[in-house]
Amino acid sequence: MHHYPAEPYKIKVVEPIAVTTREQRVQYLAEAGNNTFLLRSDQCYIDLLTDSGTTAMSDYQWAGMMMGDEAYAGSRNFIHLQETVRKYYGFRHIIPTHQGRGAENLLSRICIKPGDYVPGNMYFTTTRAHQELNGATFVDIIIDEAHDSQIDLPFKGNVDIQKLQRLIDEVGAERIPYVCVAVTVNLAGGQPVSMENLREVKKLCSAHGIKVMFDATRCVENTYFIKEREAAYHDRSIADILLEMMGYADGCTMSGKKDCLVNIGGFLCMNDDDLYQRAAELVVLFEGMPSYGGLAGRDMEAMARGIEESVDYHYIHHRISQCRYLADALAAAGIPIVRPVGGHAVFLDARAFLDHLPQDEFPAQTLAAQLYLESGVRSMERGIVSAGRDARTGDHHRPKLELVRLTIPRRVYTYAHLDVVAQACIDLYQRRHEIKGMKMVYEPKLLRFFTSRFESLD
Repeated sequence: MHHYPAEPYKIKVVEPIAVTTREQRVQYLAEAGNNTFLLRSDQCYIDLLTDSGTTAMSDYQWAGMMMGDEAYAGSRNFIHLQETVRKYYGFRHIIPTHQGRGAENLLSRICIKPGDYVPGNMYFTTTRAHQELNGATFVDIIIDEAHDSQIDLPFKGNVDIQKLQRLIDEVGAERIPYVCVAVTVNLAGGQPVSMENLREVKKLCSAHGIKVMFDATRCVENTYFIKEREAAYHDRSIADILLEMMGYADGCTMSGKKDCLVNIGGFLCMNDDDLYQRAAELVVLFEGMPSYGGLAGRDMEAMARGIEESVDYHYIHHRISQCRYLADALAAAGIPIVRPVGGHAVFLDARAFLDHLPQDEFPAQTLAAQLYLESGVRSMERGIVSAGRDARTGDHHRPKLELVRLTIPRRVYTYAHLDVVAQACIDLYQRRHEIKGMKMVYEPKLLRFFTSRFESLD
């Protein structure tokens, strides 16, 4: 029998959660247009929509919140955050932002010219949107195996070096402002990138004068997988591996709402002095002063302390183990999931789960809606709806992966909660062929998965 570690924390504050009836959930879902993003939190029993900003902060972080220095410039909390980022991530310059997409906006505006290409190891929704809005074309350079949910590889998020080299040869290095490497890769199922692969990417990019910028949102989770799966790192600490890993980048965007263990905040990092000066000028327009960037001093203090806590092995080991616990329960029941299990979520393979539905009937969106109806568990679509439309043809992007993400918030739920989630998925799977698809009845132009509305074809 596999051993799952107990929670490395004890509970001192509790928050009641909603217990609803199926009749209530039918009404709530109809009002939300069958989009789980449009449900209210108090209508959800176990909320696995996202791990972004849903962390339970520690007593150490809450104590830091009481030490907020709300000076307009030069806050001591910013100095603490700057020192902490330099210590654990190694970058010289940091610009706080209100969250990760604020950093994506700054990076895209500073670096991208119309006609540029930005290669990355699979797209992420807001990242690609910022790149395209500033005139770039996103090019997927992840290994092919990442697009197959059933292939089990230790580092399924790796960059395909040959794909990157071909793009450089085709368009020229001068038209590639940077390579965007996500560590881990969210839309592939939270898949990590190996240290060996990061070294290869950095070596190739350095030879052509191309910057490497990490999407470092879940970098600690990536570090855990390197420690576990690359022999040379078994005996290294999480902090040591993280520092080396970041050394293969020229900078990063960070949503602190994930691996920095806070409810709000992010930052943009870089080593280049000129890039920093340009970012420091632009952040004043969109966020605030370079020493707070849209954050209160107390939020920066909580983030600095969260970074310290995030590199504790017992914390990250338990986090990964919770994902594996849920995945093992689902796999034992024959439910199709993305393999191997990633670091922040378990991804249901909606294409295989609802194999009678064509992709144009939105199987992942349908499955997320049905899971809520079944149990009150809120999840997220990660398939054709999230992929959006091709700006040139107007047709849907049709990703090979059609997924529902069961995202586990940090330090929030217990194994007992995950048992409820597993049983709900199992019950739904047993009557899966009764489920009808959906049609989209409202679609915004950008990031449609947030606010689109759907109707059942039943």
